Amino acid sequence: MRPLVFRLWTLDSGLWTKKMPKAEVSWKRVTDDGQKLQVNAQRVGGEWIFSHREKRFDQWQAVPEPPLEDWLELLDAVERLINRRRLQPVHEEKLRRRIRERFPESGV
Repeated sequence: MRPLVFRLWTLDSGLWTKKMPKAEVSWKRVTDDGQKLQVNAQRVGGEWIFSHREKRFDQWQAVPEPPLEDWLELLDAVERLINRRRLQPVHEEKLRRRIRERFPESGV
């Protein structure tokens, strides 16, 4: 059964749920082979979802296992958003914990 979508709310299994990103951060980086990428991270349901694309009008491609470089860039952006009072400090701690789980050698 396909979920029924009505504006920002989704009817799934008889329950109306809101499926919207609560925070979104974007940046650009260059890969090891010289390819330029636009990277996007969205916080949905307490989890960060990464995606990237090469050029402006390309489709965003999901990144199931983002590299440490992207996680550290996201951490920097989250720290700046906390200073601007757009995110709460608890998000920084959760993100640091997630980075330590995935990359124990990072020393974050």
